[in-house]
Amino acid sequence: MLVTLLTIAEVVYVVVLAIWILFEKRPPVSTIAWILALIALPYLGFFIYFFLGRRRLERKRLRYRRARGADHGAPGDDAIAPAPRPAGAEREDPRVGDLDRLAMNSGEPPSTFADEVEVFHDAASTYDAIEAAIRAARHHVHVAYYIFDSGRVGTRFIDLLIERAQAGVKVRLLIDDVGSSGMKRDAVRRLEAAQITVTRFNPVSFSRLRSRFDFRNHRKIVVCDGRVGFTGGINLCDDYLPELDDEVPLGGAPARARRARARHGHPSPWRDTHVKLVGDAVRWLQLTFLCDYHYASGMLAREPEVFPPFTGAGRHRVQVVTSGPDREIRAIQDAYFAAMALARERVWVTTPYFIPDQAMRVALTTAARRGVDVRILVPRRSDSLVVTAAARSYFDAILATGVKIYEYTPTMIHSKTLVVDDFFAAVGTANLDIRSFRLNFEITAILYGETHARELARAFERDLASAVEVTPQTRAHLGLAWRAAEAGARVLSPLL
Repeated sequence: MLVTLLTIAEVVYVVVLAIWILFEKRPPVSTIAWILALIALPYLGFFIYFFLGRRRLERKRLRYRRARGADHGAPGDDAIAPAPRPAGAEREDPRVGDLDRLAMNSGEPPSTFADEVEVFHDAASTYDAIEAAIRAARHHVHVAYYIFDSGRVGTRFIDLLIERAQAGVKVRLLIDDVGSSGMKRDAVRRLEAAQITVTRFNPVSFSRLRSRFDFRNHRKIVVCDGRVGFTGGINLCDDYLPELDDEVPLGGAPARARRARARHGHPSPWRDTHVKLVGDAVRWLQLTFLCDYHYASGMLAREPEVFPPFTGAGRHRVQVVTSGPDREIRAIQDAYFAAMALARERVWVTTPYFIPDQAMRVALTTAARRGVDVRILVPRRSDSLVVTAAARSYFDAILATGVKIYEYTPTMIHSKTLVVDDFFAAVGTANLDIRSFRLNFEITAILYGETHARELARAFERDLASAVEVTPQTRAHLGLAWRAAEAGARVLSPLL
């Protein structure tokens, strides 16, 4: 009798939860996987689903949406209308308007003109420019990073932020709890002693499982006085520094950079790309920071200086696009897909982690079959062997359509850029992978016009000089063991 009752209870449990999951309208594979988990792991499956499945993510989504709707003293209707083209701005490609409308209809801000746009292709010049902007700040400095550790680079900027705070500048610091786990407590205490609020995004309690938790803030943003802003791929960590002798202290940790790069197999500083914006376009970096900051801390920034008056000047059209698990619309992926679909001459992608979903594979391969020059630049070896293997598992099918793939050999290339023809250039934090488009908070600056598209194209060509082309012939010589590793890693693609 007891066995019968337990069997009936289990059947009812599975049927009810299966119907519940079906009504969530997940992707078919995800739906089947969760239902099978509930069947194979009675009650334990429910526990896993309840704490790690959609309900948990939806609770976080609701909280983040409230932050996005909070009153940050954000710009009014006059500043969120499409910006007219100022005198002296570059002649525009008609495709720009299509992409501008796409982003706006996805809930993103319109393109805005910046007084100045500067692209950096190495960490040293990036750090110098950010440091100069922070030193020049008179009212506030807002800093958000995925990785901000306590090594040489981190110590340099910690000292600088403390100095500016002591000079009366309001400093707000937001760091991701997983990415910035290398931020030492002593460093945090020093910052807080200087009246700097250090806020961790989405704190994680189980330290041993830190690297597997999703919903990370992968953005890198610096805003000074609401008029100067930075974003891109470069973190505040020692992976970007040249080697030092072991006896030289690195922010209190000898040879930190050397050991970190040795673990990843990269003896040289990482190659990366960042961008500086000056002018009206910075307001959208600012608003993104404030939404993230409010979500993590519950605090608002209401000072009028946070959003300087809208000038309507500038000559560089820029569109700041964000995405994250708080919304169903994947605005960055949609912008990339549409730009690739509009391409006539070239689509050149640089990404350290290449795990494309079906939409990105379709965009790349159909462009190639239309005769567009499609090239993808990835590292010969990323900082994760599993990610490297998973990325290569997509190579054969993509190469067969005419797409060209290159592997950068000198070191880890960490740039996240996209160039389409001579009208579209993107620099941001989003990789061409499932995690960036679906699970992390990301930000990208789209630079419209020939000037920046050609500059990024030249940088791409310079990187190709240090890369090796992957061809069907080289792939044909792969051993069985490596092919098995690729196949196994591919199964993990949605999690990488």
